[in-house]
Amino acid sequence: MSDGKQWIPPKVWTWDAQDGGRFTAINRPIAGPTHEKALPVGKHPIQLYSLGTPNGIKVTIMLEELLALGHAGAEYDAWLIKILEGDQFSSGFVDINPNSKIPAMLDRSVEPPQRVFESGSILIYLAEKFGEFLPTERSQRAECFSWLMWQMGSTPFLGGGFGHFYAYAPEKWEYPINRFAMEVKRQLDVLDRNLETNRYLCGDAYTIADMATYPWYGLLVTRDIYNAQEFLDVQSYKNVIRWANEINERPAVKRGMRVNRTWGDEDRRVLERHDASDLDE
Repeated sequence: MSDGKQWIPPKVWTWDAQDGGRFTAINRPIAGPTHEKALPVGKHPIQLYSLGTPNGIKVTIMLEELLALGHAGAEYDAWLIKILEGDQFSSGFVDINPNSKIPAMLDRSVEPPQRVFESGSILIYLAEKFGEFLPTERSQRAECFSWLMWQMGSTPFLGGGFGHFYAYAPEKWEYPINRFAMEVKRQLDVLDRNLETNRYLCGDAYTIADMATYPWYGLLVTRDIYNAQEFLDVQSYKNVIRWANEINERPAVKRGMRVNRTWGDEDRRVLERHDASDLDE
């Protein structure tokens, strides 16, 4: 694309390990482990293997919210998975997530220990295990699941689409940036219209749907995760900003945001969390 020539797809695609930006070294068209290495195991019922990305902090926010409600069984060890170094391709990690993506969780309070992967699945598992942040009434529960699935299906356009081509691709290309910017703004409008008449995504109750959506769209409008606030005119989505700012102030959210964080201010980074005191300021 950079030399102005039109690319003609071959009849059969083959991998040539081309330059794909900062993630080139870890992108590959096959699954499975690249090396043998067992995962560490701590002292708590919940073992989390993650990184402080939006998908990762969904789960640490949930665990901190559960602990804030007094659920001792939600105590957890959060082990850092360095994805740029390929930790997610170890044999131990692949055993609990064959898709080699963070976060992945092991619940050792049950026998045999239960693996759970995919961030939305982990949120549902924890909500059902502890009976929190997931409505029990049929209609409200359906609404919560609908918004949770909306987030899981929509965010790839934000992260893997807009975020990649706007912030991480080796070159800026107009077509994909325009394509995904349009979709992200449509998604923000979907949220903004819903939040015009609702305090949270599903009404008055704070649920796992909010925990799943906030680290992506909430941080997009309040923390500028792709340095694109002006480009996307996020200030025009006033209801999303109001919702995000309210969630920003929750103590458990502030704690969960710091876990497995490897960037930003050093005093906000907690590379691994093994005790509640690790997050004391």
